[in-house]
Amino acid sequence: MKEFEIAFDIRHTPTDEEIRKAAARALGTSPAKVSSYSIIRRSLDARNQIVYRYRIAATVTGEPDIEPYRLPEYKYVAEAEPIIIVGSGPAGMFAALRLLMEGRKPVILERGKDVHARKRDVAALSQAQIVNEDSNYCFGEGGAGTFSDGKLFTRSNKRGDIREVLYQLVAFGAKESILTDAHPHIGSDCLPTIVENIRKCIIEHGGEYHFDSRVTDLQQINEGSRKQWKVICADGSSYTARSVILAAGHSSRDIYRLFDSKGWALEAKGFALGVRAEHPQTLINNIQYHGKYQPFMPPAEYSLVTQAQGRGVFSFCMCPGGILVPSSTAPGEMVLNGMSNSQRNSQWANAGIVCSVEPGDVPDFDKYGVFQLLEFQSEVERRMFEFSGSIKAPAQRMLDFCRKVDSVSLPKSSYHPGTVSAPLHHLLPDFVYSRLREAFPQFNRMMKGYYTNDALLLACESRTSSPVRIPRDPETMSHIDLPGIYPCGEGAGYAGGIVSSAVDGILVAAAATA
Repeated sequence: MKEFEIAFDIRHTPTDEEIRKAAARALGTSPAKVSSYSIIRRSLDARNQIVYRYRIAATVTGEPDIEPYRLPEYKYVAEAEPIIIVGSGPAGMFAALRLLMEGRKPVILERGKDVHARKRDVAALSQAQIVNEDSNYCFGEGGAGTFSDGKLFTRSNKRGDIREVLYQLVAFGAKESILTDAHPHIGSDCLPTIVENIRKCIIEHGGEYHFDSRVTDLQQINEGSRKQWKVICADGSSYTARSVILAAGHSSRDIYRLFDSKGWALEAKGFALGVRAEHPQTLINNIQYHGKYQPFMPPAEYSLVTQAQGRGVFSFCMCPGGILVPSSTAPGEMVLNGMSNSQRNSQWANAGIVCSVEPGDVPDFDKYGVFQLLEFQSEVERRMFEFSGSIKAPAQRMLDFCRKVDSVSLPKSSYHPGTVSAPLHHLLPDFVYSRLREAFPQFNRMMKGYYTNDALLLACESRTSSPVRIPRDPETMSHIDLPGIYPCGEGAGYAGGIVSSAVDGILVAAAATA
């Protein structure tokens, strides 16, 4: 088998004959002797002529054919031993699917609502500024990823085989292009159906879902000769199992507080904080396509990273043709995120521009121990809310921000609740501001035209990842002091996106059934 690369015009989809001819050239043989091939990746190249580059693996006659990937089968598990899963985000859903493969019964406890009922709470947050603390952009069926775009950034197999994630997403309704695109994307308009199809599959195979079931306590009990975990919910219901997969999400602060109240081990973990930068999509298209953009081309995206004062500053969750949404999980806090539908057809491009924050950056919060960075995160979110007095976003033009000048007027924004002119250069912590201020001109050298007063900065982007880690044994995958408790995903501090969270859920489910 040999891998090679071929390029085609962005408007052309290569035929079987064209791929076989290219494979024959790469393998030094004739097209008739190319016995099998597989498209590994498709990526957009706009450096010169705008083309799609295809990475392809092929074999010749006499070699074993490339075997298509096949998912393991799901088993019917209604009478099997249960494993409780706390949370139905990517980590929880894919842990449950792996349990079906292993012949174990997943019992999913989700604090929020099912994905369709959740839509109403998301709408109420944007339109009426009503925050449902259990059902919002972060909490509810599908987790934070459902209403924040469905970008599948991770293509690395370092942590586990991502094909188990991608092929299942396709089986539940995603387009097959996610299997090969370098930057696959599903879209917030498509994800609810996929999430619902996953739930239907789990229930049809004997698993259980329990919505409006916020976990308030975990108790280890003796049941006969075996130790069990009793999981108690806010409504008084309880569930018992030998193993609990904890996939609660990066904003489940009450889970961290529960662990702390019981004296169970937690660790402070670095995260990233900053602003959402919103540009006209036409500007980003012009920069990235070097003035050659045509309507048939996909809206341009970008990825930026630099160093400022010894810390990383980088773009996060970039949404071409996207919109900004409120991601608060409690009253009195101002949190932003970005999303886009499958067509990515809004007139704006947005991305988090954030800087790394480590415990040493906030010595004034040392008194909070393992919650040092969580309390810092909360304080910044409250400060932004207090300035605007609502979930209208404090905002400032990019050049004004760097020059410490208040913005007299603000450009139009995709953020539905609205914006209010704010001195973000004062409202953000000094070290965050100074690093961002240093980074923006550097980004302009990477993308000429990016640094402009047509760009709007909105605060704050603060839920990039969890500022707390729930430590686990690297071999057993269970909590270092609590056998049978399996922390996983973003909320436990072991992932940073849909795919990596899903892969972590799969790994933990495999460990829990070993």
